[in-house]
Amino acid sequence: MPDEPGFYSIIDYTVDGARTQQELVAAFAEIQEQWVRFYPGYRSARFFASVDGARVYNLIHWASEADYRHFEEVSDTEGRMAAIQQALAGLSGTAEPRMTNEPRYVMVRQVEPGPQRTGETAG
Repeated sequence: MPDEPGFYSIIDYTVDGARTQQELVAAFAEIQEQWVRFYPGYRSARFFASVDGARVYNLIHWASEADYRHFEEVSDTEGRMAAIQQALAGLSGTAEPRMTNEPRYVMVRQVEPGPQRTGETAG
């Protein structure tokens, strides 16, 4: 929603191939379903797999930073982190986190679709 940009946690992993991508997405989606999605302000988790099989991005969207901070304060972080470690250990390949510090962002700008061009090349 353009009028509600929200707050994002962006998780970035390097992986060793398409199979590991699929396994990591499945495992992290399950973690979202079991540990995160029912907290107030949670909007979605979107997973992006690079076409070269080398990266996975997980964008977790919250309504606000306050909602995310509340989740951090009251959720079972220790249990969730253990579930993440177990998921990583269960992969058939390797996955290494690429994010540094706290991977938290606010959306500052969004470009919406505009009038469609017909018979022209964009540029």
